[in-house]
Amino acid sequence: MWGCRFRRRQRRPCFLRVIIVTLEDEYGMVNVVVWHDLAERQRRVLLGSQLLRVDGHLESKDGVRHLIAGRLSDLTPLLVGLDVRSRDFQ
Repeated sequence: MWGCRFRRRQRRPCFLRVIIVTLEDEYGMVNVVVWHDLAERQRRVLLGSQLLRVDGHLESKDGVRHLIAGRLSDLTPLLVGLDVRSRDFQ
């Protein structure tokens, strides 16, 4: 399980069957690989969450971490009452 705030979502042109979601937590950044079938099944959660829980398996190579998503959960309601500001680096 991985829960942290979104940094960005992107659909890479060369990977038409995958969406890469970059998340950041206290340990740094992780690329979440969301395959097309999961993205279609959980589209509302994927596109609408401000706080996302990702269940899957973690792969790491050469210091780059990839989390292969198996299930997504919207934890946005947990942010109610918190003064949380997004850090937008773009």
